[in-house]
Amino acid sequence: MTFKKLSILFAISVFALYAGLILSLFYFFKGPLFVETLFSERTLFSIKISLLAATIATLLSLVLAIPSAYALSRFDFKGRNIIDTILELPMIVSPAALGAMLLIFFNNPVGVWIQDEYAQFVFTAYGIVLAQFVTTVGVAARLIKSAMDEIPQRYEDVARSLGASPAKAFWTVTLPLSKNGIIAASVLTWAKALGEFGATITIAGSMAMKTETLPVAIFMRLASADIDGTVVLILLLISIGLATLYGVRLLMKKGHLSA
Repeated sequence: MTFKKLSILFAISVFALYAGLILSLFYFFKGPLFVETLFSERTLFSIKISLLAATIATLLSLVLAIPSAYALSRFDFKGRNIIDTILELPMIVSPAALGAMLLIFFNNPVGVWIQDEYAQFVFTAYGIVLAQFVTTVGVAARLIKSAMDEIPQRYEDVARSLGASPAKAFWTVTLPLSKNGIIAASVLTWAKALGEFGATITIAGSMAMKTETLPVAIFMRLASADIDGTVVLILLLISIGLATLYGVRLLMKKGHLSA
């Protein structure tokens, strides 16, 4: 067996693992129940709040992640390595732990003041967005930094030598060249936010028609031993996430999202 065939075999093996898990869901699949569950008011609310919160959290993450990634990619400053390391926090600390950290923060004087004066985050929809933002912003910055690291800095140096300011060089050179990387990071960030569970249920709770996202709804169905209903919601979450990822990948492959 050649090295090429062996590597392909490993790729197929990984695919078979996840495909097998997805296919196993259909053992409990019931068509009428799928339609009934899909169009129930509670499920539609969970879909709506999941999509809305994931979109808002992704946009907020990008607002911070893009300039942060650029700073870490291009500049050498005091504390850079510490900041770069802290970005890994969402990858080394469980989402439930991050949610617990948020909950503890809002129980100290500063957190109480923020909730009293500005917005209530604990057990509200705002808490969902905050939980998803905290678990994705570091990942988004890391992914975008990787994309910017691939762009030679001499391109910006040439632009500045022609009279462009550092800000203009960023907007006209680095940002367009890293567009595909930013798009890919945005989609992955959105998908991660959509599937976020641990931090969300810790700070926002699991109140039906209020803070019940799709992942939380899946947990609640499973907790009540409703296997058939759990399968329906899992298939919904998988369908939304994979369809989005695959659609963006096709667009990028065809060149519609190329620089």
